Amino acid sequence: MSEESVIVTRKDGIAIIRLNEPKTMNAMSAGIKAGLDANIVPLLEDDSVRCLLITGTGEAFCAGGDIRNMGRAKPSDTRERMRRSYRWAGRLLKADKPVVTAVNGAAAGAGVSLALMGDVVIASNAAYFTTGFAKIGVVPDLGLLATLPRAVGTLRAKDLLLTSRKVTAEEALQMGLCSRVVAPGELMDKAMEVAEQFGNGPTITYGLLKKMIGKAYDSSFDEFLDAEAFAQGTAMATDDFIEGITAFREKRRPKFKGS
Repeated sequence: MSEESVIVTRKDGIAIIRLNEPKTMNAMSAGIKAGLDANIVPLLEDDSVRCLLITGTGEAFCAGGDIRNMGRAKPSDTRERMRRSYRWAGRLLKADKPVVTAVNGAAAGAGVSLALMGDVVIASNAAYFTTGFAKIGVVPDLGLLATLPRAVGTLRAKDLLLTSRKVTAEEALQMGLCSRVVAPGELMDKAMEVAEQFGNGPTITYGLLKKMIGKAYDSSFDEFLDAEAFAQGTAMATDDFIEGITAFREKRRPKFKGS
């Protein structure tokens, strides 16, 4: 079930993860959740994978939770269900490796959460975003209450979360909900172009950069500066740093190896 619901392919150092239940707009079914749970962590732990690219099959990216299978549940059961999702979602949110999300169509509810797990979010101009949670009386999940305000600011986040209004790709770009907007036929080419840049880039430095951006929100400024000094010391001790400055001096493109 999970193999059909989530398809993973590889190209060089890039793992392409495709949600594959287009008839239900790639809603978070049991099959898709199982596929993400089975694949995300192993890919993050695989040294040969240097970038993850996530997209959807068909006309939707991800329609969020599978409402067909929702109903009243005990709080303890809900918390346990969420903990199972956090096994992959938490790791993806904190991943050292770059993550690109290619939003090919509708991103609703948890689909918005998934889109914002990308470090670079590239949207088709046919895509749209809607949080949707308030419409069915539930709290946003998969980290959205943390990632959305950081992306668009508190006031815009409250607007989107409380009203569940639909946001076009162009408006999403203007407010910071996505990084780039391209024509539908160009989406995967552009996403792969970015992923290939990451796949050929200084992997350790990317991880340090991502951690430091996170710490900028979580630490006092003095704590941040201490962490920044540690991160820079680590980065400047890598082979990729030496290659980077050597290539600059020799006026050529660097050949990073992720070490």
